[in-house]
Amino acid sequence: MSNQAADVARAQSEAAGWFARLSQLSITTDALRDFRDWKRDETNAAAYAKVEATWAATGALSKRPAIQAETAEILRRRPAHTPAQAGFMRYALPSAITASVIVVGATVAWLNLQPQPTFTTRVGEQRLVVLEDGSRVRLNTDSALRVRFRKAERRVVLARGEAFFEAAHDASRPFIVEADGASVHAIGTKFDVRRDGDAVRVTLLEGKVRVAEKHTAAAATLIPNQQLTVSGGHVSPPRPADALEASAWTSGRLTFRSVALEDAIAEVNRYAVHKVALDGPAALGRQPITGAFDTGDTKSFADAVGLLLDLSAKADSNGVLRLAPRAPQRAPDV
Repeated sequence: MSNQAADVARAQSEAAGWFARLSQLSITTDALRDFRDWKRDETNAAAYAKVEATWAATGALSKRPAIQAETAEILRRRPAHTPAQAGFMRYALPSAITASVIVVGATVAWLNLQPQPTFTTRVGEQRLVVLEDGSRVRLNTDSALRVRFRKAERRVVLARGEAFFEAAHDASRPFIVEADGASVHAIGTKFDVRRDGDAVRVTLLEGKVRVAEKHTAAAATLIPNQQLTVSGGHVSPPRPADALEASAWTSGRLTFRSVALEDAIAEVNRYAVHKVALDGPAALGRQPITGAFDTGDTKSFADAVGLLLDLSAKADSNGVLRLAPRAPQRAPDV
């Protein structure tokens, strides 16, 4: 951070503090004198003007213009006071400064927070978002992401679903993704984060990321083509993964290689309004399948699985495609 930026940040923090002090029910003349001296600095004056403008924008002072003018006049013209006058000011000034401490707190909090845009997708929808720093985020089906950028860091929160991140390089501002109890720290890298219930799966394509569980000391570092899971306060050891396969959804495709049928159906259903259901013994759900399918195309998936495992695929009255073993054909009567 440059010296100028640091001075502005300091002035903004001090301005918020001064605004809160001047809004208390009791204020001394010495404090007012200190404030007047502090405000002579141009950076400080600009920061305080921002606080006042924010306060006015909330409408809190718009109903009390006389109070606002009187307070400004006191702060601008009031000379140094004797101890007796200071005692008088301690009790007289509250009549001119009657701001609510609760609203001041809300105003200060507002100043310290940047806008937090939220991006969402519906079931079956994907969305590409380019963040203000140039980072690219592709949201998968039924996902939600909140952006919380600050001067010292770039933080986003994956509230649900899955997202693929291409973090722009900025060594001075780490890129951090939060998802449930997981915290992923990256600088200039490509990785996928997915929430499944109370588990978070992280897969790395390029670069290097450190994954930590926020409430414990558990942490691990991923290198390309590795994956891990954060769940129940634990971070699993990194394991090999086909990163391109894990991120195939970004191109609208789902790729399965010897994946259990029940797991493949669950993945297909993430993108589907009309779901696929399996009717059959448990052993059928464990049958491995291999193939590539377009996201959202449940009919092609059901037809392919039907041919592969000799299953019928019929839609019920609710539009659900039900996969079931074909009924054995009766031998013709002789």
